[in-house]
Parts: sequence; structure tokens; C-alpha cells
Amino acid sequence: MRAKKREEPAQNASFNPEASRLFKQFKKPHDVQLFLNSIKYKSESGTISPGEVVRRREANCFEGALFAAAALRLLGHRPVIVDMIAVNDDDHVIAVFRQNGLYGAVAKSNTTLLRFREPVYRTLRELVMSYFDFYCNVLGQKTLRSYSNPVDLSRFDTRNWMTTTGNLDYIGDYLNVVKHHEVLPVRYRRVLSRVENDLIAVCFSGSIDEGLFKPRGQ
Repeated sequence: MRAKKREEPAQNASFNPEASRLFKQFKKPHDVQLFLNSIKYKSESGTISPGEVVRRREANCFEGALFAAAALRLLGHRPVIVDMIAVNDDDHVIAVFRQNGLYGAVAKSNTTLLRFREPVYRTLRELVMSYFDFYCNVLGQKTLRSYSNPVDLSRFDTRNWMTTTGNLDYIGDYLNVVKHHEVLPVRYRRVLSRVENDLIAVCFSGSIDEGLFKPRGQ
């Protein structure tokens, strides 16, 4: 059987020396997650490139996913992200990779339980649903409602998405038009149980207050 072709970085993705040194330190997906955990969670809006994340040492959820996708690309994976839509809560974006035919994810989050997933999930839906019970707002409401088809960021290579100093909001605009899949029928949403207080405490441990969504009813 022919070996799977290793994903090659875009020819125009020329990182500066600082970023190049950092990316070379990553040997596996979890190394990327540890870096994202170590940098500041950015509460401001806007979308900077992976190269700018290295320079500023901060990222929001979306920027963290873009950074992880770039880093995973350099490890031989496709630069793929998946968008998660929530109600009465922030949306979430994850970088998805496959290993031995199974799905895993790397993510930046202001909460502790919406980050790394080991590559043990057989389908993309299985991977997404691993977040469901932990995807909650500060009121303990389970808020995840849908997820997108995978988006391969190589479609934006001509716009230098990995290294530009410009804004990448156009990628977010693209996510708005990608097909999304509901995670549960509407009739089941009314009977969802509230997340237990001890789990809420773990979820928001160490979170940045100004970066937390303020849900209706708080």
C-alpha cells in the first residue's frame, strides 16, 4: 500500500526565525496544545495569523484553531478546522487531525474542558460530541447545537493566512456559509439537564473574566 503523502506547507508560508524555531519544537499534536495553554487568552475580537500569535503570545479561540492548524500542517497533517455553533454562549473552533484513521483535535479555549482531544474518535461527529457535556455557559446550560463540515485552510494559501500581519476575519465569514449539522433534534433541547456545579467550577477554573460570554438570564 502506498504511504500517505505528507502534507507540505504552502510555498508562500515563510515564517520569521522566531516562529520557525517554535514550530520546529512541536513533535506531536499535544505539544501544540501545551503551547496554546501557555499563552494568554485574548478577549478582544479580530483574527490574527499564526505568525502573529507567535509574536504576541496571545490568542482567542479562533486564532488558536488557526495556529494549531498551521502547526499540525508542519507535522504532516492537513490544516483543517471545524466550527461549533452554540446558543446563549460563544461559538468554538477546533483544529482537527487524523492519526491511524481516527480523529483528534487541538483547541484554544477560555475554559479547561474544550481543548485537546486524543485521536481516538472514529468519525467527526464522535469527536464533536465528546465536547457536548462540557460545552456550557456560566449558568450551566449545555449550549452546543451544531458543527460545520471540515474546512481545509489551504484554500486560503494565496492570501498568506499563516504569516500575514493583516486581519483574517474573512475566514470567519467563510465559516458562516459552510454547511453545519445539528447535534440533536429541537424537541430534545428542552429536557437537557443542567451541568453540575463541581463540573462548572472545573470548566471555568483559571478563565479570564473579560473573555467569558455573558449569557441571557445571568
